Parts: sequence; C-alpha cells; structure tokens
Amino acid sequence: MGGVGLTEAELATVRKQAEAEYPAECCGVVLVRDSAPGERWLHPCRNIQDDLHRRDPQRHPRDARTAYYMAHEDLLEINRRQAHGWAVPVIYHSHIDVGAYFSETDRRNALVDGQPAYPDTTYVVVAVSGGRAGETRAFRWDPAARDFLEAPFGTEESR
Repeated sequence: MGGVGLTEAELATVRKQAEAEYPAECCGVVLVRDSAPGERWLHPCRNIQDDLHRRDPQRHPRDARTAYYMAHEDLLEINRRQAHGWAVPVIYHSHIDVGAYFSETDRRNALVDGQPAYPDTTYVVVAVSGGRAGETRAFRWDPAARDFLEAPFGTEESR
C-alpha cells in the first residue's frame, strides 16, 4: 500500500483526538479488511504511558507528554482483528510541542530485533502545539536504507 492510506474523515478524527488528549500524546491505528476492500476501522487507543510511569518511573522514565504505550485491551483488539483478516496500514500518534518527526524512540519501538514489526505500515505523526494540531507527516520503512523515511503525505481522496 503506497502513501499514507488515511481518508479525509480519518485524518480529521486523528487531529481532533490529538487536540482532545493534549498535553498527552494520542495514539491509534487504522485497520482495513483484506477480504472486503474499502472496509476500514479507525481505532483510537488509550495511552497508558502515565500509568506505567507512575507505577515504575525507573523502567518508564517518560510520561504521556513525551511517549505513548497503547493500552493492553486495545492491543488485544487489534490482534484479534488481525487474526480475522484485518491489516494495519496506519499507526498514528501525536508529538506535543516539538513537531512532527519520527523520533529515535519511535524508531526503536517500531523495530523488533532490528526489523520492523509492521514493515508495510505507514506511521503518521501529528504535531500538537498549545492544544492545536498542526503539521502532519508520514514515515515508512525503507528496506534499502534500513530506516524509516518520510513518505509523501496525502489522503485517499486527494489522490
């Protein structure tokens, strides 16, 4: 799947979520059903990073303003849907007051043993400054570069 793979409505929903959850990072996924093209599901996830930080600040030094961790029940639902033929073309999150870029932490969390956990997924980052969603950028795994590189950003309707 080339490009970002968001619809205009999905992008608007992601941006609203990012603003509503400010000053915490928001997170979520878009899933599509392989067997039924056009069947899509945007799933906003709960960021439990503050809970993890509160319980164990040594192991989780960052709070939800600078990191996200999807709630276990959200991860279970995503895995359940994947087992029933859904794919994850988009994983999104916001960055708070720092810009839309793919951070070293984002990169590390997207890799498992140096390989992307979701090699065909586009990672979308929304910058939120002062509670307002701004720049939105996309990143995809490039096997030749062995890194996540910026991808052209556009919505399904604009192509």
